Formats: sequence, structure tokens, C-alpha cells
Amino acid sequence: MGGGHGGHGHGTTYKGLTMYPPKRWHVITGKGMCAMMWFWILYRAKQDGPVVLGWRHPWEGHEDHSDDHGH
Repeated sequence: MGGGHGGHGHGTTYKGLTMYPPKRWHVITGKGMCAMMWFWILYRAKQDGPVVLGWRHPWEGHEDHSDDHGH
């Protein structure tokens, strides 16, 4: 049924459902995507952490953006 594995017995069967081990490229791609996700989460936490935790306001800590522009 589905998958075209032909019943070679390489998977684990439980209550009529056979689970086959993932292919190597699935494992490598999954680990790469997981690493990318955590790098992104930690990068955003570094950038936005104090604002999210309420330690500072988003408009604090920037340089002076006054409207006089030398006039």
C-alpha cells in the first residue's frame, strides 16, 4: 500500500502501519533546517530580546533623529 516499498520488511509495523526509516537526505535536510531555525531565533533574541522582555522601549537606544537637519 502506498510508497512502493514492496514489503521488504525494513520498517517497523504497528497495528497495520509500517514506518520506514527516513532516507539520509531527509535526515540531513531536517538537521540543517533545525539549525537554521535556532540560529534565526537566537539572532532575533539578540536583536529584540530587551524590547520583548520589556527592559527597554523600541524607540530607545537610537541616535538622535531630530528634525532640524542642519537648518
